[in-house]
Order: sequence, then structure tokens, then C-alpha cells
Amino acid sequence: MYFKVLYMNTSEQNLEALKDIRSMMERSSRFISLSGRSGISAGIFGLAGAWLADYKISQFREATGGGAAQMPEGSFFSERLLTLQADLIKLAVCIFVLACFTAFLFTWQKSKRSGMAIWGSSAQRLLWNTLLPMIAGGLVILRLMEMEQYILIAPVCLIFYGLGLINGSKYTLGEIRYLGYLEVILGVAGLWMPGQGLLLWAAGFGLLHIIYGTAMWWKYDRKGKSEA
Repeated sequence: MYFKVLYMNTSEQNLEALKDIRSMMERSSRFISLSGRSGISAGIFGLAGAWLADYKISQFREATGGGAAQMPEGSFFSERLLTLQADLIKLAVCIFVLACFTAFLFTWQKSKRSGMAIWGSSAQRLLWNTLLPMIAGGLVILRLMEMEQYILIAPVCLIFYGLGLINGSKYTLGEIRYLGYLEVILGVAGLWMPGQGLLLWAAGFGLLHIIYGTAMWWKYDRKGKSEA
């Protein structure tokens, strides 16, 4: 009986040791301090940005009597259109900066609680692999703007953003790749949904982020976990 109990205790200790080794390996190879609150805040900013963009576009349509389809081009129309484009670009930049700032803040707080460095090699790999597809997407979007193919901007944003999440998922919480899949699917579907850019934006950058962030908070942050 004594040897049986000793064997069971040794097995449990070995199992715990293996779990500790696995946890240390994950900490060294993956950045697992992403906070679910980061996704929630990004989703809220995304919805706010979509609402403000819709408001700006509505103002433009009122000022031009319905927009480009119902008004011949002229100095007044061109000036209004350039103003609208500049406002939407400024709005997108502001939303992006605010989302990044809050994501950094929540991630820094979680890293501090878990005793992990926020700018280690795993974080650097995550940032590079996530940004690379997004940078490529940004160049594609600039070209689309030059060609005045504004109807494709929202779907292309979602597609390249989703690819960035999928590409970076192997260096962080694995669940983030599912958010990437949904963003890509939504973006591809949007290529056949002309005129629904703001709706797609709100769904992809707003609702999906809130749902993902809530799920990650419930799974990890609520219980104080830091494992994938």
C-alpha cells in the first residue's frame, strides 16, 4: 500500500513538472499576455468609428443633394468630396491609434500582473508577423484610393487584417486565428456586397472584436489564467 501511494505521488509530481515545463516553453515561444479587454475596447472604437463615418457621409450627401450619382462634378462637389475623404482618413487613423493605445495599456497591465516582459522576443515576432500582411494591405488600399475604387476599401481592410491575425496567431493565443478566419470570410463576402462597406466595417472591426474579447476575457482574464 505504501509503495502504491508513493508511486501515485511521484506520478502526480511528474505530471506537475511536465505542466510547468510546458508553461515555460509557451511563455518563451508565444506572447500570451494579450488581454480580452483589448478586443472589447477595439470593438467599441470600431463601432464608434463606423457611426461617425456614417454621420460624415450623411452630411456629405445632404450638402451635395444625394452624392456623386445625383450631382455633376464641379469645384463645389470636388471640394466637398476631398474634405470627406480627408475626414474619413483622419477618423480611421484616430480610431486605430486609440485602439492600439488601449490594447497596449490592457496588455501592459496583464503582463505586469503575470510578471512577463511586454517587449520580449515573442512579442517582437508577434508584432512583425501580424504587421507584415497589414502593411501590404495598406499599400493595396492606397492604390485603390488612387484608382478611386473606394467600394473595395472596406473588404480589403478586413481581408488583410484577418490574414495578419492568422499569420501572427502562432506567436500568441491560438484562438486569435479564428477571429482572423472570420475577418477574411467577411471581407471576401464583402467583395460581392457593394455599398455595404460601413456595415462590414462595423461587423468586422466592431462586433467580432467585442465577441472575441469577451470570450477571451471569460476564458483567461476572469480566472486569472495566462495559458493558451
